[in-house]
Amino acid sequence: MNNETEQLSRRDAAAYSPLTLAYLGDAVYELLVREKLLREGNRPNGTLHAEATAYVSSKGQSDAFLKIEPYLNEDELAIFRRGRNAHSVPNKNNDYDEYRRATGLEAVFGYLRLCGDNDRIHELFAMITGEKGENDKTDC
Repeated sequence: MNNETEQLSRRDAAAYSPLTLAYLGDAVYELLVREKLLREGNRPNGTLHAEATAYVSSKGQSDAFLKIEPYLNEDELAIFRRGRNAHSVPNKNNDYDEYRRATGLEAVFGYLRLCGDNDRIHELFAMITGEKGENDKTDC
């Protein structure tokens, strides 16, 4: 987080509604995906959009969660469960379980962002994408 935005304590961040955390986490996750794709090379917008969809769709985010699930700590798993179990309705084209896992993943990323834990955000995202380098870090 930058100087203009104070980070919250983990307790204060966890007090937010899971769908509010997911709302923020959706933006954080999408920004990471877009930046990753741009750093891979300059491509037409349509190509970038198609490639991003593989990551930011319910299926893509559900698959991402399954990759990092074993590495989440107790607090992150609790936030995930709250996000997964929050009352939200997927559109007719989404698998219900994938949608719920995607919402849980977004809640985790939103929670970490509110806590100012950018290192953890980047660590989890590197696990998702299979990238392990420090060069991929940016302030999100």
